Amino acid sequence: MTARLVDIAAQAGVSEATVSRVLNGKPGVAVSTRESVLAALDVLGYERPLRLRRRSEGLVGLITPELDNPIFPAFAQVIAQDLTRQGYTPVLATQTPGGSTEDELTEMLVDRGVHGIIFVSGLHADTTADPARYEVLRAKGVPFVLVNGHAPDVTAPFVSTDDRAAARLAVTHLATLGHSRIGLAVGPRRFVPVIRKIEGFRGASHEHLGLPEEDTAELIQHSLFTLEGGQAAAATLLARGCTGIVCASDLMALGAIRAARDLGLHVPDDISVVGFDDSPLISFTDPPLTTVRQPVHAMGQAAVRALLEELAGTPAPPGEFLFLPELVVRGSTGAGPQQ
Repeated sequence: MTARLVDIAAQAGVSEATVSRVLNGKPGVAVSTRESVLAALDVLGYERPLRLRRRSEGLVGLITPELDNPIFPAFAQVIAQDLTRQGYTPVLATQTPGGSTEDELTEMLVDRGVHGIIFVSGLHADTTADPARYEVLRAKGVPFVLVNGHAPDVTAPFVSTDDRAAARLAVTHLATLGHSRIGLAVGPRRFVPVIRKIEGFRGASHEHLGLPEEDTAELIQHSLFTLEGGQAAAATLLARGCTGIVCASDLMALGAIRAARDLGLHVPDDISVVGFDDSPLISFTDPPLTTVRQPVHAMGQAAVRALLEELAGTPAPPGEFLFLPELVVRGSTGAGPQQ
């Protein structure tokens, strides 16, 4: 027990006596200090004493796409942590290829009595999907929040990154470095974030490079949101003479770097690549990836806050809350070719 007290005190940044008071339920400890000690217990893997276990306010579902793309675990972690801090128990439901669909996961969560659901990059982002599924969910009395991808026919809070601004940031960065032939590697054209990135790309290409919209068609390549998808899209863009490539995800950007290396090109000496997301560990790639960062922490907290307001019966007006992305310049972008 002494070793445990030492470990917990060190993790929480308090004295062993304070840890003892918290564990024994004694008064005279500030709320913030008590929370730090309880958080230290969780981090170190110790079970909380029964008297300190907070009764859950209820279950909240969190539906994400597959976890291969590290941005989705990042969203899940932020949202789950914030729900836990608010007293709710998060239930993560993940879609996998060949596994349960979003509708099946939603039905499963509703059957288990969840108080609400947060959807991350779900069918609401697919312009070909029927938005009526969300009105059916609302009719069942289950509030929900939708992250990344706006469906105007759905009455609900939406939390999104400004994808148009993201593409503008990336193109502006590459144009400032002297690149005049910039390509865009994105996912399937039916997704709202893809449509918006294309709009931002075209606007920035016109503003900085003088390209009319019709001249950008061959500079936009659709593929999958995967490393292999990025590699295939980049190979096509490189064959069309692009020296700068903007990618719709960090995984696609890693694929673009692989495509360049397969052709004997060096990043960033010959080709500059910009990703999107600023996924965990992406700064440790070779070279470290320049990317447009999604404000995952702020967006996750906003999604939880919007859901809790719905649960409390004081919902904010339905609509989309747009969060500005941030350009993070690292080693995968450099000066364009000399004119």
